[in-house]
Amino acid sequence: MSGAMEASEDVAAMAVSKRYEGLLTVRTKAVKGKGAWYWAHLEPILIKNPETNSPKAVKLKCTLCDAAFSASNPSRTASEHLKIGTCPNFNLMLKPISQLTPLASPSTQQNHRKRGSQHPPDVLPDVYPISMVDSSRLGNKTGFACMPDSCPKQPVLSGGKEDLGPLALLEDSVKRIKSLKASPSPALSNEQVEMSFDILADWFYELSGSVSFSSLEHPKFKDFLNQVGLPAVSRREFLFARLDSKFEVARMDSEARIRDAPFFQVASHGWKSTNTCDNGENCLVNFTVNLPNGTRVFHKAVHTNGSTVPSQYAEELLWETVRGICGNNTNRCVGIVSDKYKAKALSNLELQNHWMVNVSCLLQGFFSLIKDLYRELPLFRNVTESCLKIANMVNSTPQVRSSLHKFMLQGYEFSWFIRVPSSRYDIGGNFSPFISMLEDILSCSRILHLVLLEDLFRVVYIEDFTAREVADIIRDVGFWHDVEATHALVKLILGMSKDIESERPLLGQCLPLWEELRDKVKNWCAKHNFPEESVDKILERRFKKTYHPSWSAAFILDPSYLERNSSGKYLPCFKFLTPEQEKDVDEVIKRLVSREEAHSALMELMKWRAEGLDPLYAQAVQVKRWDRATGKMKFANPPSSRLVWETCLKEFKSLSKVAVRLLFLHATSSAIKGDFSFERLFCARKEARLGLERVQKLVFVAANSRLERRDFGGSEEKDTELFGNVGGEKEEMIDEALAETSSI
Repeated sequence: MSGAMEASEDVAAMAVSKRYEGLLTVRTKAVKGKGAWYWAHLEPILIKNPETNSPKAVKLKCTLCDAAFSASNPSRTASEHLKIGTCPNFNLMLKPISQLTPLASPSTQQNHRKRGSQHPPDVLPDVYPISMVDSSRLGNKTGFACMPDSCPKQPVLSGGKEDLGPLALLEDSVKRIKSLKASPSPALSNEQVEMSFDILADWFYELSGSVSFSSLEHPKFKDFLNQVGLPAVSRREFLFARLDSKFEVARMDSEARIRDAPFFQVASHGWKSTNTCDNGENCLVNFTVNLPNGTRVFHKAVHTNGSTVPSQYAEELLWETVRGICGNNTNRCVGIVSDKYKAKALSNLELQNHWMVNVSCLLQGFFSLIKDLYRELPLFRNVTESCLKIANMVNSTPQVRSSLHKFMLQGYEFSWFIRVPSSRYDIGGNFSPFISMLEDILSCSRILHLVLLEDLFRVVYIEDFTAREVADIIRDVGFWHDVEATHALVKLILGMSKDIESERPLLGQCLPLWEELRDKVKNWCAKHNFPEESVDKILERRFKKTYHPSWSAAFILDPSYLERNSSGKYLPCFKFLTPEQEKDVDEVIKRLVSREEAHSALMELMKWRAEGLDPLYAQAVQVKRWDRATGKMKFANPPSSRLVWETCLKEFKSLSKVAVRLLFLHATSSAIKGDFSFERLFCARKEARLGLERVQKLVFVAANSRLERRDFGGSEEKDTELFGNVGGEKEEMIDEALAETSSI
């Protein structure tokens, strides 16, 4: 027992010593001008236990009046002791010279006493010698006189006419202290100024309208530029000359990268975007170009005025985009991926151009699956209706609110209000309101059972039939089981959707992803004792609507999914396909080559099926590495699947042409997060042609810069994450946190 007490005392002593050393470091920095002002007057002292001589506590000592205080909050100590006026010497030190009564000479003081001065002999006049203020604590430029011991040559003023000159100089010094400003930064060269503004322009354009151009002329921003030695900047310069220059550089770079690529894929995103214009409709469609090396280039954004786009117009817009990128050589565009599910434009363009593979976004297929479950599975409908009844009672019944308030005062944690979807809510769009309602209901489970036992609720229970119905729902164990099952299934699908959105899988990965989803749904059914038939039926129907024949062809031609047989060969997994999907492989390969090459391509496919890939190359392609970000095993070099066909499988002359084009095509049209800021720009300037031209250039520069840095996240999400981590900080320590971070 004594050993444990000694150990705890050692830990406490170490904490006190660490706190004392940290405060000393902070004070040292502050005295050098790198910290808070009050450290010039507060000094940390270490209190030791007289018996054990071990550190016991840390105190703050006022160097002006020798008072001691707790060291837990130096900022508050400074405010209460120094600023408010508890310390008399601090107030005296800051007293202007103009408010001090001149110090009379000894003879003058004696004459005043003889004449019956205003001050009785036992009361000291409001007169203080200048030399009693210690300027050593305030630096060399404070304008205050020093103590005699620290400044031995400092004369004591007598108060005569000969002292008016020194007093005037001292008064000017005090005034300069009151209006103290940082010394101007050294002048920068023209090259430094231009480089600084170039970096500022990059940052400003990447915000894509989050900060207005008018902010460049804000007085505080001008003061900042002046402090760092930069001249003022004009918003017109950033909106016209600099923007045009940045746009030309970005345009030339993107055109060169597209021109150097042998082929590319166009990604169209925004037809089913959840971001909306002021009138509540979708208004912006973004077009990006996917290159074979895995990079992306932003091409343009089209404003649709918030109206529903007909399929024919979408087809014209897509083909116009393809022609605008590659001119008359449209064979370089080998495919389109779009988030518009079941768009006729995609299939029409594919039929008109046999070399193209146009697919709908895989991510939208997963979202549509949740929509199907919500509409067709009785579990979702029953859970939704019951949750809405509970939410309406909790949010609108005063007696229930009173009971909840009582439990909140007792320390229970729960959702104060249950979030419910709006009346215009569409489960096919944003799923967060529906999930939020389920999570709020689950978090209130225990509290709701306690509310039923309250006297206030018993009165409502007797008088209101709806309350009795809600009480029966809350007491039903099966209801809570269904809520948990529904929430788990939706989170399962959305979890895979989030991975798809971040990883942007290729066409060859679509079939394995759906198979992974089937396995997870099967495990969900077994865990929650739910019949598999009803869920499998909905899942397979959605798979057939989302499926594209190129999925099967890309899967078969991808060396990443070759399997080793008993003889040691690595062969494509035709056994994984259904008979219909095997036919799709043949049809896709025949369509993507010329009629003259169709027969030889099918012969090469048979050879590929029988011989596969050399084991050495196959093993090299299939090497996986642990990804710390996702916690999953991933292929170490994804482009190697396509490179194998270009380098090691040259004998497949026709089939390799199909493989190298199929294996780089993306299955999702995920755009850059932060498109909502783009839409605000377009919606605000949709009436002005010149304004739209400026916006197009601004969005082009911003999007390509973020794609080059691989910054796909939105600023709103980052801010939300940042503010979510601030809640645990203590407000009273904010003023010294920056100074103490590097030392404690």
